[in-house]
Amino acid sequence: MNCAWPGRGVDERGSGLVVHRRSVDCNMSSRSVSLTVEKSLPAERLDTFLRSRFPAVSRSGLQRLIEEGHIKVNGQRVKPTHHPRAGESIEVTFPEARAAQAQPEEIPLNILFEDDDLLVLNKPAGLVVHPAAGNEEHTLVNALLHHCRGKLSGIGGVARPGIVHRLDRDTSGCLVVAKHDAAHQAMAEQFAGRSVEKLYLTIVCGEVPRLAGDIRAAIARHPSHRKRMAVTGGEGREAWTSYRVVERLRAATLVEARLRTGRTHQIRVHFRHLGFPVAGDEIYGARHTKRLAELTGFAPPRLLLHARQLAFIHPRSGKKIGFTAPLPDDFEAALPALRIG
Repeated sequence: MNCAWPGRGVDERGSGLVVHRRSVDCNMSSRSVSLTVEKSLPAERLDTFLRSRFPAVSRSGLQRLIEEGHIKVNGQRVKPTHHPRAGESIEVTFPEARAAQAQPEEIPLNILFEDDDLLVLNKPAGLVVHPAAGNEEHTLVNALLHHCRGKLSGIGGVARPGIVHRLDRDTSGCLVVAKHDAAHQAMAEQFAGRSVEKLYLTIVCGEVPRLAGDIRAAIARHPSHRKRMAVTGGEGREAWTSYRVVERLRAATLVEARLRTGRTHQIRVHFRHLGFPVAGDEIYGARHTKRLAELTGFAPPRLLLHARQLAFIHPRSGKKIGFTAPLPDDFEAALPALRIG
């Protein structure tokens, strides 16, 4: 049986294609989309062309699907460098998720919401989201494989089944997981369209002078430290964080930050750019964190950043839903330790 969700399968003539059919397996294991190119794009590659249509899939992922024959043009296999031409039919098939390299592990999950489409978690600090070099086991993906019995979206690849977005290892709080490809694609479109509401609480080093403000500064890879991000003076990708001061603390400030964009390490980099790095941030604020401990006698146990609230449109019902993750104990304990008086 095929299911058509509201808002899917519309004509997209402005993007140079028309969506003829979106077929979603109600067992949520595979999905195919048929597209017709409306106008020739001699200067654009096929993988780049499809990247704008499927924001949940990386360009490298699309290249892999093309090379493996899951994406065909007029029924024929092509290369990622193929230039779309008017009238061509593109068939995109997302294959069933292959057995993940990660193995299921019985790791407790703090579940805020769960249905057949999505899972919303309160991720604890210290839990890595997906396997990577040095963290092949005991990740959130391992826990999800056990909890969901393999019923996760495959768009993220074998290393990231179900993962729509991520939180840093030492960041706690709300995180949404997709149980099948249709939910993953719908959620990815919301994240890409900046309609997902993401609210964080953080304790930053120093006294933030303004009660509220916006930080609009592009972020890119650090020019010399490739594992770090940095504000780059106009280069990089647009990044926008709104904030307001919640409480002034001793040599620190409790801040509510709203992400308008979703760049890697965005809150950490933006507040470091202002001169008030997140307390406990050993990458962007080690010196400030050490100074905070000297002034107050309180040493942050980890990065004090918590994804407090998450709100979005449920991909099946079309209704807006929101979730709040309670502060973890170590964050709660930091507040009285730093309060004035």
